[in-house]
Amino acid sequence: MEQSLDSFSEHHKRMLENKLKESVSKLNAPSEIKDSMLYSLEAGGKRIRPLLLFATIAAFDEDPVKGLWAAAAIEMLHTYSLIHDDLPSMDNDDLRRGKPTNHKIFGEAFAILAGDALLTYSFQSITETPDEYASAEVKLSLIRELSKASGAEGMVGGQVADIKGEGQQLSLEELEYIHLHKTGKLLECSVISGAILAGAGEETIRALSDFAYHLGLAFQIRDDILDLEGTEDVIGKPVGSDESKNKSTYPSLLTMGGAKDALESHIIAAKGKLKETGLNTELLEAITDLIAKRDH
Repeated sequence: MEQSLDSFSEHHKRMLENKLKESVSKLNAPSEIKDSMLYSLEAGGKRIRPLLLFATIAAFDEDPVKGLWAAAAIEMLHTYSLIHDDLPSMDNDDLRRGKPTNHKIFGEAFAILAGDALLTYSFQSITETPDEYASAEVKLSLIRELSKASGAEGMVGGQVADIKGEGQQLSLEELEYIHLHKTGKLLECSVISGAILAGAGEETIRALSDFAYHLGLAFQIRDDILDLEGTEDVIGKPVGSDESKNKSTYPSLLTMGGAKDALESHIIAAKGKLKETGLNTELLEAITDLIAKRDH
């Protein structure tokens, strides 16, 4: 590989984190809301979504820097969703990435507003992509993808189904709907956004979309496995939280062995779809392996 995933990740995560800090710091807004936004943006995390976007652009042998503004947008939107997911009216979580959740530090009202601010700023961030990297038409396509992935047809719809499904025994199809929308759509948006910025054709975008479908399910199955087999110190939140909330999970529906088999099956399928593109997908394959083996 021309560049290892570790060095690629380190460089692009640093670039992204500088961009996020700079974007929020320059806002002409009350310091309280900026502090609340930055608290969650800087809480760490794997930055899987921005890395997928950067690695997709790199697969076309294009400069990933052209995706910096879109990557920041996706990370802002993802962070908003985490802040709101943790609220007392939603999952009521006290810990996120090993730190107190946003509402525990800033109060519920500021946490809600910080989430709202990150959500709306995400679309502004895309518009700030320099014209040399993206035409107005490309920026519009990116905004459309992010809107669809995060709204009622995507992440919000998945969250609604997740809330409705608490305390019920869901079918595998119902569980997949939740995860494809709550988690998978934003992962897919990250990959598709990178492809759009690289000027990909429809057939290539379809193959990458199929790749992201399998990756999204693999990501969530691994999450469910970690909820039972992980440790709080490593995953940064209480172990067994899904079980305690009476949520259906892949291990509860398929057994732990069945869930691990399903994880492996989706990883193999995801890599198969990457091969179909004919692109230089070594970094994307490495991220796929990372998702399969991650411990947090």
